[in-house]
Amino acid sequence: MASFFRLTSSLRGLTRPNVTNRVSVRSLASATGTKKAAVAAQVQYEEPNEPGPFFEQEPAGPRVATAIPGPRSKDAISDLNRVFDTRSLNMLTNYKQSYGNYIADLDGNVLLDVYAQIASIPIGYNNPALQDVARSDDMISAIINRPALGNFPQADWSDILETGILKVAPRGLNQVFTAMAGSDANETAYKAAFMWKRQQERGGPDAEFTQDEMKSAMNNLAPGAPNYSIMAFKTGFHGRLFGSLSTTRSKPIHKLDIPAFDWPQCSFPMLKYPLHEHQAENAAEEKRCLEEAEHIIKNYHNPVAAIVIEPIQSEGGDNHATPAFFQGLREITQRNNVLMIVDEVQTGVGATGKFWAHDHWNLSTPPDMVTFSKKAQTAGYYFGNAALRPNKPYRQFNTWMGDPARAILFRAIINEIERLNLVENTAVTGDYLFGGLEQLQQQYPEQFKNLRGKKQGTFIAWDHPQRDQFLLRGKSMGINIGGSGASAVRLRPMLIFQKHHADILLDRLSKMAADMQ
Repeated sequence: MASFFRLTSSLRGLTRPNVTNRVSVRSLASATGTKKAAVAAQVQYEEPNEPGPFFEQEPAGPRVATAIPGPRSKDAISDLNRVFDTRSLNMLTNYKQSYGNYIADLDGNVLLDVYAQIASIPIGYNNPALQDVARSDDMISAIINRPALGNFPQADWSDILETGILKVAPRGLNQVFTAMAGSDANETAYKAAFMWKRQQERGGPDAEFTQDEMKSAMNNLAPGAPNYSIMAFKTGFHGRLFGSLSTTRSKPIHKLDIPAFDWPQCSFPMLKYPLHEHQAENAAEEKRCLEEAEHIIKNYHNPVAAIVIEPIQSEGGDNHATPAFFQGLREITQRNNVLMIVDEVQTGVGATGKFWAHDHWNLSTPPDMVTFSKKAQTAGYYFGNAALRPNKPYRQFNTWMGDPARAILFRAIINEIERLNLVENTAVTGDYLFGGLEQLQQQYPEQFKNLRGKKQGTFIAWDHPQRDQFLLRGKSMGINIGGSGASAVRLRPMLIFQKHHADILLDRLSKMAADMQ
């Protein structure tokens, strides 16, 4: 009986009838002691239909040939360490041999990758559609003639934006400021908020700067450099540049020794799981956090121009809140004339079963700005209010202001997402995977605590008492998996992750749990 699903079709996108690929862990419920490991090693499969594999010739499953890192990788890491800090290294990767959902190293190890470069690979390693775009004349021109976009945008820049980045703009947001990375996207959004706030106080976009403002700004003093703030949330993460770092509150290691702005942080709801058993407590917790948010906005000594919040706090431990919380937060920001910036750097581009995670909230009014990066392979922020454009040129500006090559790549990613219906695939696969994890949680409650992410695509996490050991064990079992916060195991598969991949993952997770029982 196979321990993982073996791909048999080379016809991408076709339906294969009677595919044997549904992991069943129900039989684990009665197993104890050494019997658990034996049962886990003989996982049963059911037979639902699913579309054929999105990638031709994708590996049939993980292959672990050596310890990780193996001898060749160790030599290469040692060589790299002479010129580059490798202390944060996870895995030295052979990208030429990585394909689809699988990541390879120099020693012949091939792992099912459910971490995906910290949620940054959207449609698989060496995707043929992206390879075609990379070879195109448009891409060649964009790479070798990279423009300073604010001064010398290429003639077709409007078309590139409208057929790509803006094609998937969140509802109500029809403009974009492009950027280089997630931290950059957040910082430029913060700048837009501050300029918007001061412009209101000054009397509108036509009001000129005073001599006092211009002189004091050069000394980093008010009124030219006003003491505004951005309100963030405890355990949130928004980047590592100076402004974004002042709103990052996930781990001290990110912030130590770095000067920071005097900006406030608000409590983020710490929900109890399973949600249906703690509805009253969770509602009270969200109410407490909303009251705290409004108190800070009204009373903080550095006036709050905007709040920034993640739909799911990713680096901080995969912390969730209900749509009611975000709806309440939006109402508070509108009532107090404060902007709402939604940081979709990690949650955006289909990961939660909707293209943008904040679509789950059903807001009556869209956020003021939505930042993006990672799976988009480019970065920036969306907005709709024309007042968020600075009143003069060069105020929101740098040399590159993004990268047409990456915008062209995102356009190709969007086309593949639409062609293969990958947002729906992620929603369906996520439900399927979550069901399997719920069964594992029943069998190993201490190793799958606080399982969360139901109906959130494959954006799933749980807490493990020996998290780091569990992640290392995953590599030895052919699974590249990541963590967040102090104890969370987080799943960040690609949008091409399918049910048969979920079966492999569930199979290996059950064996890992049995081994660590």
